[in-house]
Amino acid sequence: MVMQQHDGPEASATSRNPLPIDLALQGGGAHGAFTWGVLDRVLEIPWLKIESITGTSAGAMNALALVDGYTRDGAEGAKAALEQFWRRVSDSARYSPIQRTPVDVLRGNWSLDNSPAYVFFDLFSRLFSPYQTNPANYDPLRTLLEESIDFDRLKGSPIKLFVTATNVRTGLPRVFRNANITVEAVLASACLPLVHQAIEIDGDPYWDGGFSGNPLLTPVIRESKARDILLVQINPIERPGVPRTASEILNRLNEISFNSSLKKELRGIAMFQRLFVDEGPGHADWAEQWASTRIHRIASPRMIELGVSSKLNAEWEFLSMLREEGRNCTDVFLKEHAGDLGSRSTFDLDALLDSVLEQT
Repeated sequence: MVMQQHDGPEASATSRNPLPIDLALQGGGAHGAFTWGVLDRVLEIPWLKIESITGTSAGAMNALALVDGYTRDGAEGAKAALEQFWRRVSDSARYSPIQRTPVDVLRGNWSLDNSPAYVFFDLFSRLFSPYQTNPANYDPLRTLLEESIDFDRLKGSPIKLFVTATNVRTGLPRVFRNANITVEAVLASACLPLVHQAIEIDGDPYWDGGFSGNPLLTPVIRESKARDILLVQINPIERPGVPRTASEILNRLNEISFNSSLKKELRGIAMFQRLFVDEGPGHADWAEQWASTRIHRIASPRMIELGVSSKLNAEWEFLSMLREEGRNCTDVFLKEHAGDLGSRSTFDLDALLDSVLEQT
């Protein structure tokens, strides 16, 4: 069904029927505050109904805060819960030795590359494992999550949650749903192997979900009634130039690896859609689910300007800047594509598929 074009994203609920959408939220440390801004703006649109959310690492934490707040007190509760979560993130890092230098503060540089503590931490993590440096496996994120999220309330939420972690033994993703999302599941989804010990769940060790799905789209495609997926992407797909320093090379390696599984799923959607066009209906229901999926993406070119070290920058000023960037990018997206939601994809999946076919 083609949705009627309206004057703007603020169209009232009476002028446009509620449209169910799924949200797909990437991880990326403090850069997840950009996603916070996107969600903050989406929650203000009365005709957008969040059906489900799939998230990894910081994306999973944004999802949990939103769903917890929404279940308690609707959209306003979700907005308040998101702000409270990110304020706690900033407060917990206030006395961290890893801070910007005074020169970087004056220059408006959000990077921590010049911070002596960050340089030491970066080198130290490459020489010694967290099993050596943190044998008790202390993680302040555990306390933050326990204080911020009511995990029992998630079980009764009308919004479906999918949190992904990577099984260290098999390399395969594991998806946690509302009923079995725990603090351990979220910590597993955000477990960087050079920083934290693997999180053991049901006898298996888990690392960051970004290695196997950042985020994983399959659960929402198969289990949600919505056909529109809004992908909030904070890890750049493309980056100009050739990385030359060690930190630049490692950063780009992480971006490529953390986007690879997402690209595969997007190419899968494009292949199914092309198959349906070429051969028509008559395929299995699961194939039709993939073929009927509409993908939309919100991203910002400013994320390319931010180095990997800024993912550890939890200054409130930085998080607030990213939040506003997320809100602004959502406004631009809605202004250009509000009428496309419920009608067609606004992300060029064919170009993604053809770029692969041309190389094979």
